[in-house]
Amino acid sequence: MILERSRAYHYLRFLWQFRFTTAGKWFVAGLILSAMLGSASVETPIYQLFCALAAFFFIDRIVGYVMRPKLRLQHDLPDRTTAGQDFAGTFTVVNEGKRTAYDVSASFFGLPKSFESLDKETTHGDLLPGESLQTAVRLRTCRRGIYTLHRPRAYSTFPFQLFRDGRCQSDAPTLLVLPHFHPLIGLDLPVGARYQPGGVALTSNIGESPEYIGNREYVAGDSSRRIDYRSWARLGRPIVREYQEEYYCRVALVLDTFVPPDRKAGREGFPDLEAAISLSAAIADALSRGEYLIDLFAAGPELYVFRAGRHTAHFDNVLDIVAGVDACRKNPFETVAPALADELNNISTVVGVFLDWDQSRRQLVRAAVERGCSVKIFVVKDGETSEPIEFDEGNVVQLGIAEIRDGAIETL
Repeated sequence: MILERSRAYHYLRFLWQFRFTTAGKWFVAGLILSAMLGSASVETPIYQLFCALAAFFFIDRIVGYVMRPKLRLQHDLPDRTTAGQDFAGTFTVVNEGKRTAYDVSASFFGLPKSFESLDKETTHGDLLPGESLQTAVRLRTCRRGIYTLHRPRAYSTFPFQLFRDGRCQSDAPTLLVLPHFHPLIGLDLPVGARYQPGGVALTSNIGESPEYIGNREYVAGDSSRRIDYRSWARLGRPIVREYQEEYYCRVALVLDTFVPPDRKAGREGFPDLEAAISLSAAIADALSRGEYLIDLFAAGPELYVFRAGRHTAHFDNVLDIVAGVDACRKNPFETVAPALADELNNISTVVGVFLDWDQSRRQLVRAAVERGCSVKIFVVKDGETSEPIEFDEGNVVQLGIAEIRDGAIETL
């Protein structure tokens, strides 16, 4: 019974969103109203109006069904965009039927709540068999995330522009919406260098590449992988390559995604979480322009741990990660703390972007300080925090949601 209701609901929703045009919705409303008012007597004028509307309806449905076109729609949309920005693409509609397709148009239907179509529904004309037309489509989204949109549809509104008909083949596009952020002019962090096992290998996604400093004679215990066979053949004694592991400033960026379960997300999500993600993106952008290694710890329904190298090529990967982070409905620091503790010996600085300040967050920061890490914490919250911000071992700063969203913060 539940399955049948679900199918009926989805079919009725499909009819309302796609099958009826705006004029068609008003027409059906008038048809139903005239039927209700004219049911008292067949001699009333309102009943005659109902009969005329019903005849008009059946003529439209018969002609629309017989003349419904067979169309194929190809879309060319960007793979990614940024929240709050408009983006454009193109639709190519091909008539694969044997009849002329009249009053052809194409559009998205059933877009997510955070999406907005910037184009009005427009009829693009007629298509002869085998012909194609191309039209532009413009959309805007106000919230970051990973979206699989409903497949766009090409259709015909022939003959009376009341209903949309047509058999259409198309694919459902996937879109990555990156968080919007304002770049920082300056970022003042308490930094220091720590020895990193693997050295330069941390700056690359492939292989190990510690810095080569020269050759020396083989000593018992040296790895056979470092033997320089060409030098051995030339000098007549075993020679090994010598490498120097390097010291880097490694920064852990800890993103707090805990939102109490009693809160409900709006069209643009949770304002404090979205502001925290924007601030994290701005911090990662500033770090990517320096000689830092970035470890991103973001706790959502799952723990996201991403280790980026230096320079801006890795910053794009950070944006991809934070774009898909969801709100966590239970306190995530029980999950974050063990994963972060395993890395603290190699981390120079911990930068936290928190949504509140309480005992669990204080304990996480104190554990980092006890391991010798420098810390700087940003609390994104309007109003008072759950506990007073008092932490002598590190720098804790509270920031407002509006000043992050509006780009009022230029330096941290």
